[in-house]
Amino acid sequence: MNDPSLNPQEKERYSRHLNIPGFDESAQIRLKNSSVLIVGVGGLGSPAALYLAAAGVGTLGIADFDRVERHNLQRQVLYVESDVGKLKAEVAKARLQALHPGLTVPIHGEGILRSNATEILSRYDVIVDGTDNFGTRYLLNDASYLCGKPLVSGSVFRMEGQVIVFGIGESEPCYRCLFPEPPTAGTVPNCNEAGVVGAICGMVGSMQAMEVIKLLTGLGKPLTGTLLKIDCFGNRFSPIKVAKDGQCSLCGQESRIHDLNSERYLIPCELQPMENPANSNETPSELGMEIDVNTAKQLMQEKNALMLDIREADEAAICQIKDSTFVAMGDIPERLDVLPKDRPIIAYCHHGFRSLRVALYLRSAGFPNCTSMTGGINRWANEIEPNMAKY
Repeated sequence: MNDPSLNPQEKERYSRHLNIPGFDESAQIRLKNSSVLIVGVGGLGSPAALYLAAAGVGTLGIADFDRVERHNLQRQVLYVESDVGKLKAEVAKARLQALHPGLTVPIHGEGILRSNATEILSRYDVIVDGTDNFGTRYLLNDASYLCGKPLVSGSVFRMEGQVIVFGIGESEPCYRCLFPEPPTAGTVPNCNEAGVVGAICGMVGSMQAMEVIKLLTGLGKPLTGTLLKIDCFGNRFSPIKVAKDGQCSLCGQESRIHDLNSERYLIPCELQPMENPANSNETPSELGMEIDVNTAKQLMQEKNALMLDIREADEAAICQIKDSTFVAMGDIPERLDVLPKDRPIIAYCHHGFRSLRVALYLRSAGFPNCTSMTGGINRWANEIEPNMAKY
């Protein structure tokens, strides 16, 4: 139910907003009565969520199925060392409500999937894309357009960033107008491969929050149809006008995408579970999704478990567990036929993050006995085969 006024505590809290010419109580009340969905509370979603919560947005939905890892702490400012291993969405909710006690934070712990995208996005006023993979970006673009919701998109690469707003008016472009088709798997490095400076995530995420505030209050000029490129190497901010593509497969005159069932959003190098097989309040270990290296060794010996190496070929060339089956993570969707359903499958990677995602995916694809080996081959080398080569 919409609240038509601000109480005295809110007037004090948002007094610096109310001192801005044009930013009157009605603008603040619009924020209070608004709802925003942040998809991915990582490098971009963390600062965006913090600033939107601080700004007084009333409902801030969080869609994320990941857990905090130590390497996240370099840029994902919602988390601290003691959060490692915890669900990001749960930690984010607690942090945001500590900042803004009146904030409502619905959690969508399964993430955004083709099966739930339109139902979830339709509940919110604005969508913020804080993801790091192309599959979800295209899914969010298509779902946002079909739901008639504005999408605030951001991306980062090393010391560069981009921000743009899609979905405002029929004459404005969508993500597919800018990038008609996803890149071929492996041609565009992600943050894990290319690296990123944490501060550029803060810049882009904060700018995404600013665009949301402009959209919700009606103040200022949003970055609709304008891609703002940020180059911290050269200290340049470059706005680039993006035209609507009349032949766009989604928003063009003869569009072919009319629902999410007509497209394939699972890009092989970016596996996500097709459905959520787990209660988000339980850890992967509690759900039997993860096992340690000693249990993995025991299952190999006693249950003829298949060790599934899902790393890249250059990693597998350095070291590999004996008798493993190698299927690179990016090839999993096309190679399901080589995997047994009558034997336990233990997926492993370097440290266990990629293999957990593969295990979730394979369980949803009909392989109920698939688990992930915690710590990956790095822990196997430390605890089982100390003479194994490491990298």
